[in-house]
Amino acid sequence: MSGKRVLALYGALLFCFAAVVCRLYWLCSDTAYGARAAAQSVVTLHLPARRGNFYDHRGQLLTGQTTRWMALCVPGEGSYARLFAYTDAAGQATLYQKRNAASPFLLEVDRDVSSLGVSCWPAARRSSAAPLAVQLLGYLDGEGHGAAGLEAAFDDLLTGSGAGDTLLCTVNAQGKLRAEPVLTPADSGAVGVQLTLSREIQQTAEAVANETMQSGCILVLDTANAKVRACVSRPGYDPENISASLNAPDSPLLERAFQCYAVGSVFKPVVAAAALEAGESGFVYTCPGWCAVDGRIFRCAGGIPHGEVDLAGALEKSCNGYFIRLGQVLGADAVRAMAEQLGFGQAIPLTDALHTAAGVLPEREALASSGAYANFCFGQGELLASPLQVAAMMNTIACGGICRTPLLLETTLDETTGAPLTALSHARSRRVLTKRTAAALQALLAGVVAGGTGHEAALPGQTAAGKTGTAQTGQFSGGTELKNYWFAGFVPAEQPRYTIVVLQDTQAEPAFSSAAIFARVAAGLEILAP
Repeated sequence: MSGKRVLALYGALLFCFAAVVCRLYWLCSDTAYGARAAAQSVVTLHLPARRGNFYDHRGQLLTGQTTRWMALCVPGEGSYARLFAYTDAAGQATLYQKRNAASPFLLEVDRDVSSLGVSCWPAARRSSAAPLAVQLLGYLDGEGHGAAGLEAAFDDLLTGSGAGDTLLCTVNAQGKLRAEPVLTPADSGAVGVQLTLSREIQQTAEAVANETMQSGCILVLDTANAKVRACVSRPGYDPENISASLNAPDSPLLERAFQCYAVGSVFKPVVAAAALEAGESGFVYTCPGWCAVDGRIFRCAGGIPHGEVDLAGALEKSCNGYFIRLGQVLGADAVRAMAEQLGFGQAIPLTDALHTAAGVLPEREALASSGAYANFCFGQGELLASPLQVAAMMNTIACGGICRTPLLLETTLDETTGAPLTALSHARSRRVLTKRTAAALQALLAGVVAGGTGHEAALPGQTAAGKTGTAQTGQFSGGTELKNYWFAGFVPAEQPRYTIVVLQDTQAEPAFSSAAIFARVAAGLEILAP
């Protein structure tokens, strides 16, 4: 019996051995198992995909001006201690969370750390420490896609396929590298977008805004072609930390240049244009400091009487009563038609997906009310307009009566060669004012700066022209009405080169007048001029 048992045992062992051999043979011949084994020893890491940048009209970068670095953190190599000081708070949190990680991972650091014995690769940082035109350009979401502004409007072009370089890391069971990482290049095919902005002019306007205004915007247009050279909105925000500004009471995410506001006396050149076109430039009015219309009293600023004024004097002193009476002579249809020709009440298209607010141009029926029409004649009541609309109106005067649609876009770019690919906008223009009317308005607005309410816009050694505006908003803080403070004008007064609009919105009493801010911007432009 014992011999039979031994034979049975040997037989069982031989059977098991044969089963194991057959199983091993089957495993070796099954490629799926081989692939899974390889996957367990190779870690694939994805470097940030290249995103197309924004450029100014000369091809200078507006985004992606600085570099960040992606460092390879390997288990057991002291990444936590070596890299903690070179990353931000989010990166430090990542280091802490992955301090016992079983496989390599990438960490964003602020410099090249290869001198520490850490492999790293450069990548463009979207925003610099002092980002430009943040409300216009917008920001990215957590997935790296455009969430607002031009970043959102051109997300498909700027993202491309989304493909990026990959790192193949061969590791052992502890997650340590068995060989140098292999970089596999890939490109997203993203293209750049060239804007009409000038980086130097944008920086100049941003610097002035930082020094002088709490809330508002500055626009600079090239008078000859209405291309926007600077578009500044205040307060600003950090595009790398959107959550800090989402609920801010001063709405830093808002692009104020494209929103609509009460315009006040900056609208008076429109009424003056209607008068000049109608041959009513000789109208004279004696101002007692107020004007009665069907029992309603409309006062000039501070109730100050201006005495006998003609068109030039009324613009220089910003006499509300004069423009009410002049508007009555011209009729609501003529004044409204001039405002419409100059772009009021019409959104300005910037891209297929982005445009300014249309504002409000009161309907003819509304202006049939004598009180509503009186308000309209000096820029109050229902009338609302965006700073870009006001800039287009003033640029029409500066440009000899040709109304040009403001432009923000140039073309898409091949970022490798810098070659233009597809035009993104086309110039549109039409004559609205006769050359004679435009020349007369240029001279009248130069008088506003030389000896009128816009005197703070005057520059030593250079002429300027423009119009002030203080608009009531109906909003109050601590019993004081908050107002919109405007200055819209151009430099030089003869042969204008730049049209500039300054708005300080919903302010009790700004530290600097908008005319003074205009002067600072104009002085900066003079320094930049070749």
